[in-house]
Amino acid sequence: MISEENIIEVFEILESHLKEKNMIQKFIDEKFTPFQILVATILSARTRDEQSEEISRRLFKKVKMPRDLLKFNKKQLAKEIYPIGFYRTKAKNLIKLAKILVEKYDGRIPEKMEELLKLPGVGRKTANIVLAYAFNKPAIAVDTHVHRIFNRWGFLKTKKPEETEMELRKRLPRKLWGKVNNLLVNFGKNICKPIKPLCDKCPLNSLCPFSKCQK
Repeated sequence: MISEENIIEVFEILESHLKEKNMIQKFIDEKFTPFQILVATILSARTRDEQSEEISRRLFKKVKMPRDLLKFNKKQLAKEIYPIGFYRTKAKNLIKLAKILVEKYDGRIPEKMEELLKLPGVGRKTANIVLAYAFNKPAIAVDTHVHRIFNRWGFLKTKKPEETEMELRKRLPRKLWGKVNNLLVNFGKNICKPIKPLCDKCPLNSLCPFSKCQK
């Protein structure tokens, strides 16, 4: 059983088995700017990590700060980020976002959730990733992998990612918050998959109630 009593041990086990870093963690290690972290996170929505990273790196050769993005019009930026998912919508939102950042925040990224959520193309997951990674603030970024895994473990019984985030904020030790996204997205893509999870290869199969149900 995975519970509040052994959740720290669970994270330690995952850390020892999953060494791969996600795109955002790589960018933080390489000292990318908070603005670049925000842009990369927006670009990554509904897009494979490999493609997101390739296109983000290509764009960041030209774009470091919001003013750099305003050198593009919507058509030019859409071409720059093609074939990323929803590239036209993302191009439109990014230009609007850059304009707001320049005009309202003097090119800086706001460090409060409520302000981030007012930016075009920014939802709770994106805002939490920026807060946790770019500003090292206590935040939990919950996507479908994180939501599925915590419920599969029996740690939570929630119906939506937003509900999962709020419950984790109450029950998860704060020192684990910043590790949630990188660890569990990696775990969810490679082992604890939505369909046909690889329970026989899972380092948590002795603890996980879902794994026991599959035997």
